[in-house]
Amino acid sequence: MAWILLIIAGIFEMLGITSLNAYVQARKNSAIVGLISFFSLSFLALSIAMNYLPMSTAYAVWTGIGAVGGAVLGMIFYKESTDVKRIICIAIILGSTVGLKLLS
Repeated sequence: MAWILLIIAGIFEMLGITSLNAYVQARKNSAIVGLISFFSLSFLALSIAMNYLPMSTAYAVWTGIGAVGGAVLGMIFYKESTDVKRIICIAIILGSTVGLKLLS
């Protein structure tokens, strides 16, 4: 259950990052509401997951999901670079995140 909450926390972080980018681009109040809501839900789910998982593992996995998810969403929705070197670095982050899950 803790791992599911951690994944949910990472997804909310990705949505919060997307809302932040939407606000920076359009300055809409709805983006601020999304940003506050998504990051609040992300921190809530992370804090519950940390009751059952080591802090270092939980934080690293949460950050990895957010970083990889944010980068992928940026490539898909905001036409950010899809350079091979960038994708390799994202794959390394993803592999490290999965490795932490397997070792915990």
